[in-house]
Amino acid sequence: MTETLNGKKILIVDDEPDVFETLKELLDMCIIDYAPDFDTAKKFLSKNSYDAAVLDIMGVKGYDLLALAKEREMPALMLTAHALSPDHLVKSLKEGAYSYIPKHEMADIHKYLSDVIQAHQKGNQKPKNWFRKLSPFFDKKFGSDWKNQNKDFLKEFNLTHTREELEKIL
Repeated sequence: MTETLNGKKILIVDDEPDVFETLKELLDMCIIDYAPDFDTAKKFLSKNSYDAAVLDIMGVKGYDLLALAKEREMPALMLTAHALSPDHLVKSLKEGAYSYIPKHEMADIHKYLSDVIQAHQKGNQKPKNWFRKLSPFFDKKFGSDWKNQNKDFLKEFNLTHTREELEKIL
């Protein structure tokens, strides 16, 4: 899985330096640029090309950066702690993010980022691996009815499970 990331150029945008340091260590096989704020990230995006971006939502205008990444046809992974809600999950994906990952899942960032890059290379903006893995977490965090309240969105983004997938999960 990490072979997908070898030598990939990644932009990380987060206003928490300790988050960046952790991501830098976890993604040591990548070439990384770091932006602690919107303006720095915007400059990087205007001057450089990236294989993917890891964007915080709060504190760095993450949705504005997502729009810039999308304009450049760059896949983006949203990484958040403070914007962890069904509304932000839905908004992130509708606005073009390839995935939406809670910060407490940073230890597996290489898996999520590999999925994003592979999906982008295949022309698939709707990878499901991240959602399959995190679905039980979202159910617990967001409450049992969140999927029901967002069923049209989940269906549109093909995030519902087939019978076979549910049997594997259970």
